[in-house]
Amino acid sequence: MDLSVINPVLLIAALLSAATPILLAATGELVVERTGVLNLGVEGMMIIGAICGFAAAVETGSPLLGFVIAAAGGAVLSLLFAFLTQVALANQVAAGLALTLFGIGLSALLGQDYVGVKPPRMSDVDFGPFADIPVVGPILFSHDPILYFGIDLVAAEWAN
Repeated sequence: MDLSVINPVLLIAALLSAATPILLAATGELVVERTGVLNLGVEGMMIIGAICGFAAAVETGSPLLGFVIAAAGGAVLSLLFAFLTQVALANQVAAGLALTLFGIGLSALLGQDYVGVKPPRMSDVDFGPFADIPVVGPILFSHDPILYFGIDLVAAEWAN
Protein backbone atom coordinates (compact mmCIF):
# COMPACT_ATOMS: atom_id res chain seq x y z
CA MET A 1 0.00 0.00 0.00
CA ASP A 2 1.44 3.32 -1.08
CA LEU A 3 0.68 5.94 1.58
CA SER A 4 2.52 8.67 -0.29
CA VAL A 5 -0.62 9.40 -2.34
CA ILE A 6 -2.47 10.58 0.79
CA ASN A 7 -2.59 14.35 1.09
CA PRO A 8 -2.10 15.05 4.83
CA VAL A 9 -3.86 18.44 4.65
CA LEU A 10 -6.98 16.95 3.11
CA LEU A 11 -6.78 14.01 5.53
CA ILE A 12 -6.81 16.32 8.58
CA ALA A 13 -9.66 18.38 7.11
CA ALA A 14 -11.66 15.20 6.47
CA LEU A 15 -10.96 13.94 9.98
CA LEU A 16 -12.32 17.19 11.44
CA SER A 17 -15.53 16.78 9.46
CA ALA A 18 -15.89 13.10 10.27
CA ALA A 19 -15.34 13.68 13.99
CA THR A 20 -18.04 16.35 14.32
CA PRO A 21 -20.95 13.98 15.16
CA ILE A 22 -18.83 12.31 17.85
CA LEU A 23 -17.81 15.74 19.15
CA LEU A 24 -21.45 16.81 19.51
CA ALA A 25 -22.47 13.56 21.22
CA ALA A 26 -19.45 13.59 23.53
CA THR A 27 -20.18 17.16 24.58
CA GLY A 28 -23.74 16.20 25.46
CA GLU A 29 -22.54 13.12 27.31
CA LEU A 30 -20.08 15.27 29.27
CA VAL A 31 -22.94 17.40 30.54
CA VAL A 32 -24.93 14.28 31.49
CA GLU A 33 -21.97 12.70 33.28
CA ARG A 34 -21.49 15.88 35.31
CA THR A 35 -24.99 15.38 36.72
CA GLY A 36 -24.09 11.87 37.87
CA VAL A 37 -26.05 9.96 35.24
CA LEU A 38 -24.41 7.14 33.27
CA ASN A 39 -25.89 7.21 29.78
CA LEU A 40 -24.89 4.21 27.73
CA GLY A 41 -27.65 4.95 25.25
CA VAL A 42 -25.80 7.72 23.44
CA GLU A 43 -25.08 5.55 20.41
CA GLY A 44 -28.75 4.65 20.02
CA MET A 45 -29.72 8.31 20.36
CA MET A 46 -27.14 9.30 17.76
CA ILE A 47 -28.25 6.72 15.23
CA ILE A 48 -31.94 7.58 15.63
CA GLY A 49 -31.03 11.24 15.20
CA ALA A 50 -28.95 10.32 12.16
CA ILE A 51 -31.75 8.50 10.33
CA CYS A 52 -34.30 11.17 11.26
CA GLY A 53 -31.99 13.92 10.02
CA PHE A 54 -30.98 12.03 6.89
CA ALA A 55 -34.59 11.33 5.96
CA ALA A 56 -35.61 14.93 6.64
CA ALA A 57 -32.72 16.32 4.59
CA VAL A 58 -33.43 14.01 1.66
CA GLU A 59 -37.19 14.58 1.70
CA THR A 60 -37.04 18.37 2.13
CA GLY A 61 -33.77 19.11 0.34
CA SER A 62 -32.64 21.18 3.33
CA PRO A 63 -29.56 19.97 5.21
CA LEU A 64 -30.12 22.56 7.94
CA LEU A 65 -33.64 21.27 8.57
CA GLY A 66 -32.16 17.77 8.55
CA PHE A 67 -29.75 18.83 11.33
CA VAL A 68 -32.59 20.26 13.41
CA ILE A 69 -34.72 17.12 12.91
CA ALA A 70 -31.70 14.97 13.78
CA ALA A 71 -31.31 16.83 17.06
CA ALA A 72 -35.03 16.42 17.74
CA GLY A 73 -34.91 12.69 16.96
CA GLY A 74 -32.02 12.16 19.35
CA ALA A 75 -33.76 14.31 21.95
CA VAL A 76 -36.89 12.14 21.83
CA LEU A 77 -34.85 9.06 22.67
CA SER A 78 -32.97 10.95 25.37
CA LEU A 79 -36.30 12.00 26.91
CA LEU A 80 -37.27 8.34 26.98
CA PHE A 81 -33.98 7.59 28.75
CA ALA A 82 -34.63 10.40 31.23
CA PHE A 83 -38.12 9.07 31.92
CA LEU A 84 -36.87 5.52 32.43
CA THR A 85 -33.98 6.43 34.72
CA GLN A 86 -35.24 9.48 36.59
CA VAL A 87 -39.00 8.88 36.86
CA ALA A 88 -39.36 5.10 36.63
CA LEU A 89 -36.00 4.65 38.43
CA ALA A 90 -34.81 1.96 36.03
CA ASN A 91 -31.18 0.88 36.13
CA GLN A 92 -29.15 3.41 34.11
CA VAL A 93 -26.88 0.79 32.57
CA ALA A 94 -29.72 -1.50 31.51
CA ALA A 95 -31.86 1.37 30.19
CA GLY A 96 -28.94 2.84 28.24
CA LEU A 97 -27.96 -0.47 26.65
CA ALA A 98 -31.60 -1.23 25.84
CA LEU A 99 -32.01 2.15 24.13
CA THR A 100 -28.82 1.59 22.15
CA LEU A 101 -30.11 -1.73 20.86
CA PHE A 102 -33.54 -0.24 20.23
CA GLY A 103 -32.02 2.68 18.33
CA ILE A 104 -29.88 0.42 16.16
CA GLY A 105 -32.84 -1.78 15.28
CA LEU A 106 -35.29 1.06 14.66
CA SER A 107 -32.81 2.99 12.52
CA ALA A 108 -32.17 -0.11 10.40
CA LEU A 109 -35.90 -0.44 9.88
CA LEU A 110 -36.49 3.23 9.11
CA GLY A 111 -33.41 3.52 6.91
CA GLN A 112 -34.21 0.73 4.47
CA ASP A 113 -35.74 3.13 1.95
CA TYR A 114 -32.66 5.38 2.04
CA VAL A 115 -29.92 2.89 1.20
CA GLY A 116 -27.78 4.35 -1.57
CA VAL A 117 -29.48 7.77 -1.47
CA LYS A 118 -27.18 10.77 -1.43
CA PRO A 119 -28.34 13.62 0.83
CA PRO A 120 -28.05 17.31 -0.06
CA ARG A 121 -24.83 18.92 1.11
CA MET A 122 -24.68 22.00 3.29
CA SER A 123 -22.58 24.75 1.77
CA ASP A 124 -19.30 25.66 3.40
CA VAL A 125 -18.84 28.82 5.43
CA ASP A 126 -17.14 31.48 3.28
CA PHE A 127 -14.11 32.86 5.07
CA GLY A 128 -12.91 34.70 1.99
CA PRO A 129 -9.13 34.88 1.65
CA PHE A 130 -8.54 32.84 4.83
CA ALA A 131 -9.54 29.68 2.96
CA ASP A 132 -6.66 30.29 0.52
CA ILE A 133 -3.94 30.23 3.20
CA PRO A 134 -1.67 27.26 2.46
CA VAL A 135 -2.12 24.26 4.78
CA VAL A 136 -4.15 26.13 7.44
CA GLY A 137 -6.86 27.34 5.04
CA PRO A 138 -8.12 23.94 3.87
CA ILE A 139 -7.89 22.51 7.40
CA LEU A 140 -9.64 25.29 9.34
CA PHE A 141 -11.60 27.42 6.87
CA SER A 142 -13.33 25.05 4.45
CA HIS A 143 -16.12 23.37 6.40
CA ASP A 144 -19.87 23.59 6.85
CA PRO A 145 -21.44 25.54 9.75
CA ILE A 146 -22.09 22.41 11.85
CA LEU A 147 -18.36 21.87 12.45
CA TYR A 148 -17.96 25.43 13.68
CA PHE A 149 -21.09 25.05 15.81
CA GLY A 150 -19.52 21.97 17.43
CA ILE A 151 -16.28 23.82 18.15
CA ASP A 152 -18.23 26.74 19.63
CA LEU A 153 -20.23 24.31 21.76
CA VAL A 154 -17.06 22.72 23.12
CA ALA A 155 -15.61 26.17 23.88
CA ALA A 156 -18.81 27.19 25.68
CA GLU A 157 -18.81 23.98 27.70
CA TRP A 158 -15.14 24.40 28.54
CA ALA A 159 -15.86 27.92 29.86
CA ASN A 160 -18.43 26.51 32.31
